[in-house]
Parts: sequence; C-alpha cells; structure tokens
Amino acid sequence: MSDELIKYMMYGAAGLFALIVLAYYLLSKKMNKSEEKYLRGLQQGTKNRAMSAEIMYQKLYIFYFKTPFIKRYLMKLRRRIEIINIDDEFLTRGQSAKILTKALGIAILIALGIIILAHQNLLLMSILLIFLVFMLDTFIDGMVDKIDNKLLKQQIQFFSEIRHAYHEFNMVEEAIYQVSQDDEQPEMARQGEKIYEVLISDDPEGELEKYYDIAPNAYLKEFAGVSYLTKEFGDRKVDGASLYLKNLNNITQEMQLEILKRDKLDYVFQSLSVIAIVPMLFLETIKNWAISQFSFVAPFYEGKNGMLVQVLILISTFVCYTLTRSLKDNGSTKIANQNENPWQAKLYKIPIVKKIVDLFIPKKGTKDYRKLQNLLKDAASKKKIEWVYINRVLLTIVTFCVSLLLLIQLHKIEVHYIYTEPTTDYDIIGEMADKDKKKAEELTKQDNVFLDIFKGKLDTTQEDIEKEMRKSKYSEYFENSSDEEIATAAERVFGKLTTINAEYLKWFEILIAMVLAIVGYMAPILLLKFQVKMRQMEMENEVMQFQTIILMLMRIERVNVEIILEWLERYSNIFREPINKCVNNYESGPWEALEQMKEDVNYKDFIRIIESLQAAVEKIPIEEAFDELDTERDYYQEKRKESNERLISRKGMIGKVIGFAPMVLLFVGYLIIPLVFIGLTSMGSSMNTMTNMQ
Repeated sequence: MSDELIKYMMYGAAGLFALIVLAYYLLSKKMNKSEEKYLRGLQQGTKNRAMSAEIMYQKLYIFYFKTPFIKRYLMKLRRRIEIINIDDEFLTRGQSAKILTKALGIAILIALGIIILAHQNLLLMSILLIFLVFMLDTFIDGMVDKIDNKLLKQQIQFFSEIRHAYHEFNMVEEAIYQVSQDDEQPEMARQGEKIYEVLISDDPEGELEKYYDIAPNAYLKEFAGVSYLTKEFGDRKVDGASLYLKNLNNITQEMQLEILKRDKLDYVFQSLSVIAIVPMLFLETIKNWAISQFSFVAPFYEGKNGMLVQVLILISTFVCYTLTRSLKDNGSTKIANQNENPWQAKLYKIPIVKKIVDLFIPKKGTKDYRKLQNLLKDAASKKKIEWVYINRVLLTIVTFCVSLLLLIQLHKIEVHYIYTEPTTDYDIIGEMADKDKKKAEELTKQDNVFLDIFKGKLDTTQEDIEKEMRKSKYSEYFENSSDEEIATAAERVFGKLTTINAEYLKWFEILIAMVLAIVGYMAPILLLKFQVKMRQMEMENEVMQFQTIILMLMRIERVNVEIILEWLERYSNIFREPINKCVNNYESGPWEALEQMKEDVNYKDFIRIIESLQAAVEKIPIEEAFDELDTERDYYQEKRKESNERLISRKGMIGKVIGFAPMVLLFVGYLIIPLVFIGLTSMGSSMNTMTNMQ
C-alpha cells in the first residue's frame, strides 16, 4: 500500500474523530435550549450530570435511528433491551444508545489499530475490517448480557423484599405492588409492575400467558406463575411455613446457582474470544519481523504460500470465534430475540430465489426433511428450514466465488513478487545493506525486461533468452559479461519465467474451489450439530430445574399432572419437543402419552420423573409421588452445584482448545515451520553449492 493512501486513511480517521467531537458539541449546545434548560433546572443540585447524559443518549438514539448502517444494529439491540425494560421507552432508548455508542467507540479504536498494523497488506486489512463489522455483534451481546445479569441480581433483592411485604399484607398482589415502587432498580420494578397488572386483570390466566412470551428469563416466569397460583388457590402452611415463601426461596436458590454459573463462565471465557481474534492483528507484524531478521524467508511470506497461510488463519479465527460464542452463550433474551423477520425470509419471498432454493429443500414427509426438522428442534433453533437452505445456497455460492477470486489473487501475488523481489544469488540472514539492496533491485529490473518479452510464451527455451540478451538493443546489460555470466543470467530469468507462466488458474484449483463450496454448503448443518452437542451438556441442568418446578407445584391444591406438564413445557429447552408431544396427546390417554414420552427420551434422570408422573396419574397423589424431592432437597442442591462445576469445566476445556487454536496456528504454522523448513532447505542448498565448488 502506498504512503499516499496511508496518509489519506489517517486524514479520514482524523476527520471522523472531528465529526464525533462536532456532533457532541452540537448536542451539548442544543441542550441549552429552553426545554432542556428547564429539565436541568429541576435536577439542579441532584442529578444534573446524569440528566444531561440521558438527554444526550436520547439525541444519539434518534441520530443512530436515521443512520442506515447503524440502524440495523440499533434495532437488533433494542429488541433485546425492550424485553427487559417493559413499556419503558425512555429507558430502552437511553440504554440502547449508550451500549451502541460504547460498541462503536471500541470498533473505531480497533479499526485504527488494524489500519496501522496491516496497512502494508490491502487484502488482509480489508478482510480484518469486514470481520470487525461482525464483531460488533459480540460487543453488543456482551453489554446486553451485563444488563441481563444485573436484572438477575436485582431479582434476588426483589424477592427478599417480597418476603417482608408478604408478611405485612398477606396478599400476593399487594406485596408485589408495594415492592415495585422502588425506583432504585428500574429494570426489576418494571417487571414487578407488569406482574401486578397481570394478577389484577380481568383475565389473569390469559395475560399470564402473554407475559410468558415476553419475560426476560425463566425465573420471572416461575415467580409470576407461582404468584398467580397462590392468588387463585390460596396459600397454605407446610411444616409451619408459608408455601408461597418456600417457593420463593426455591426460585432464589435457583437464581443464585445461575448467577454463580454465569460468573464462572464469564471468568473462563472473558479472554478466550479476544485470544481467538488477536492472531489476525499480528499477521503483518510477524511477517515483517521474520523478513527483517531472516531474508531467506521473504519468498514464502511475500509469495502466495504466505498469503495462503494468512487466509487459513483468518478462516480458522472466524470459525473458532463463532464456536467460542456458541459455547459461552447463556443469554435468555436471545431466545425471544430470534422471533424476528430475518433477511432470509425477505429473500425467500422473491420468486426466482424461492424456485432455486426449493430445488435443494427435501420434500415434506421424506426422511431427510424429518431429520432436518429434528435437528433444528434439538438445537433449539427458531430458524425455518427455508432459511437454513437460503444460508446454505448463499454460502455455497459465496464460498465458490471467493475461493476462485482468492486463487486468482494468489497467482497475481506470486507474479508480483517475482517482478519486485530484489534478486540475489545467495541467502542472507538479516537485512541487506543499502548498497547490496540497490544492486539486487537493479538486477531485478534487468531480469524484468526479458520477462516482459517472453511472458506468456510457453515454448521459450533458455537458449532463446540467451540470444535475446546478446542482441544490440539490450547489450548495455551485458557489455563486459562473459558467456558463462550470460548463461547464468539466462538460467535465472528462465527459472523466473517458468514460475510466471505456471501462475494461472488450473483445473484442480477449480476442483478445490468446488470442494470448499461443498464445505460451505455443509457449514450451517455442522454448526447446528455443534449446538446440539453443547445442549446435550445442559441436560442434567435442565432436569434439575424440572425437579425444582415440581417441588414448587406438588403441594399447591388442585395442581394435577397436566398442569405440571404444561409448566415443564414452558421452561423446557432440550426436552421441549417430547414434552410438547405429551401435552398434546394427554387428553387421549395420560398414561399412554407419558409412556410415549418415556420412549422418546433416553436420559435416565428425566425418565425417572416421567415414571413418577405416571404413578401420580393413577396410583398416588402428586405429593407422595415426588416426596423424595423434598426429603433429599439438600442432596439435589449439592448435586446441582457439582453438575454446574462439571459443565463449566467441560465448556472451559473445549473453549480453551478452540480459543487457542488460531494462536497456535499463527506461531507454529506461520512462524516456526516456515523458518525451520526454509532454513534447513537453504542450508542444504548452500552445502551443495560449497560441495560443487570444491
């Protein structure tokens, strides 16, 4: 890349920074108008700075909303935050603008770092900047997860205050209303107010179902459901204590375990995503260092082989980065956020696209169609089969085209390197002296004259080049040269010419591009299978959550097996499909429906729950069927903690292998192996030369 282009980039970055400063200045100036001045006057001496920041973020929200590219991220972010901030538009806008501002600030800093570190390689710099666009999602997800975790911690304090208010009022809805007036925890206060509105509505059961669809996490669903059941059927004493308060305590214990689990996962994965990305930023730095210290490796790093390894590192980084995100993923708001109208759905509505995609989709009712349906269900994916195949077809086309363009570019890189490489007849350790470098560049310039003459002529021989060198037009290069020196120069040029004439797109490279396209076609399915494997690790955790739900419901009067199944379906993730099937078939025969569900699952602990439900259907009361859940509560709690520890340990081990893979590939594949292999090859060549000279 030329110094002129670098200078323009620096000017552009400085101009962008100046625009940001100017926008901040204009917003601050606008706040001095009457309305903002009035608001600040009301806040004077209390929250002047906070209010000013809030107004600034409201203005920034409007600016982001009007900006085409940024609007996409803003709306995606807003959909997640508005689940937490129910019916609070001001808070939703403020938090959305604040998070997006921080994410853009980080992205701009990283973009400047990429330009500085990789400005010598335009292709690499372009790939890194494109990848940075996708990284914005990670920045945003991480910041929203902090709000989600903050809400979870607020819930523990909220439930603690509910206990005291319930003792005072002895009414569920009044206790919730009283605690929800706390403005110090606005996110949780909104949820409390919404649950209160549900409980006092004319159709609380219907409103409760609506709330289940928008609740930010399962624990608020449990709290809302238990509060409704207590309000409808009344509270009762169990071992001298309120059943409602005991259930609140059970939910609190579940939340505490979840908070500990998330904190440990955050600790384990806090640097893995960064470690997976960092190697990309130092490709050019390592390349420049290696060439400056060992000049004999320049053909590798400056040629197509070095570029090919760079591309492999970039691809491995992207794959490892995606898998690391999937491993750490635990945000509950993401599940609701998937119910959007994605670009795949819009693309599928185009007639020509629909016809092409339908050619690849298996026919309904076939084995392949059912297999893909089950895979989507097992992965808890909200995608439709049509969307999956749009991803597969587009990824195939893009992979094939990009592979061909990359292969063509690699050939161009190799030709360009031959035309620009300073020509020497010996290997150099370290940098060349200026005098030697100038002489080598002159030799390259001399060779290029003859390369231009014979380039593309595949039948050229070394003798043809020697004849051309002796012609009067180019005699100035060989005025005082002997026949041996001319022959040596012709041999050198002929070697370069052979390489240049061989640098074209070959049939097997097209075959490689087709193989890579097939890999791209399979990639969405492989990712779904990876998600299924990760979900299977959560099976034990979900079954233990089922045990807690049953423990809360089994002593409430008029609760039956069907109600328990409906609750399990509501909070299930991995076992949702068999539970849903059982609920649908329940009226045709409870025992048979449960027996079918037992055949559909193969997890021992869940089968034990199903057998207890079967006993509660025909033989004994629900409380007796699950009496061991209460008597062995402490044991199950310890088992749950130990299960979380094992889950975190396994995820951490897999995450470290995946996260460090690009780093290992960078140092081993891009630095150590080239240095060792090329060094040994050069040493062997030097030894042969010395032997021949003797």
